Amino acid sequence: MVYDTAKLLANEMKDSIEYREFSAAKTRAMESNTTRALIEEYNKLQIHAQAALIAGDQESESLKKLQKISELLQFDADASAYLMAEFRLKRMVGDVYKILAEAVDIDLGPLES
Repeated sequence: MVYDTAKLLANEMKDSIEYREFSAAKTRAMESNTTRALIEEYNKLQIHAQAALIAGDQESESLKKLQKISELLQFDADASAYLMAEFRLKRMVGDVYKILAEAVDIDLGPLES
């Protein structure tokens, strides 16, 4: 029963405006090899930058590179639209996690924003 409901929720999420916008924006952004490469590098650098911040290194090379790539991506309308749509989709998924965790009294810890 719970898994059936989860599958229904998954289908609802896939039909959501957030997912549809994300999917369309991703398709447009990834058409360009340059934009795709920059987004992939941006995603890798986000992980390294977060680790550096946790370690207290606010002057890390990863943070500097991330900022430069961020600036480049802001000037690309398709890349910018993709990143914003990805953010909205991740926020929705995070909200769903919070609702589920609260229902069964589980602490999501680092998953919470």
